[in-house]
Amino acid sequence: MVNISHETAADTERRLLHVTSQARVRFFPGTYTFLEFPLSSFPGAAYPDALALVRDDKVWSQLVPCDDIERELFGVFRFHFPENVDNSGFVGWLAMRLKRHFGTGVFVTCGQNRDEGGIFDYWGVPASLASGVFAEIQALVDGRAAGEMGVSR
Repeated sequence: MVNISHETAADTERRLLHVTSQARVRFFPGTYTFLEFPLSSFPGAAYPDALALVRDDKVWSQLVPCDDIERELFGVFRFHFPENVDNSGFVGWLAMRLKRHFGTGVFVTCGQNRDEGGIFDYWGVPASLASGVFAEIQALVDGRAAGEMGVSR
């Protein structure tokens, strides 16, 4: 569910730090890349271990395990949030936090699992930064990362 609220930046920071500490996160071992295939090749070309499949008007793109150093490789983690938690603004908030701390952009692919609280997010970061980003995310989930705006929990 998408929530609408009017809050200050400090309120948002406080809320999202709390929400993050309630999340379940999974860090995927190894590295991942995107592989494309024509629409006409679906479903046969889809990898059974793909984490995500998304399409545009011409191709399917799938996020799959890969260690080919000739490809752009990503470290991947996933967030599940408890049901009825207001995590609105989370993607932008965390993406900006990672940009400030690590200088990197991210990709985010979302899905839904009603039995697990609703929307879940797969996040990708450059493989070369994955260990540092994973440590920062774990600190947020564990409640060890301080707010960046002098905000306490």
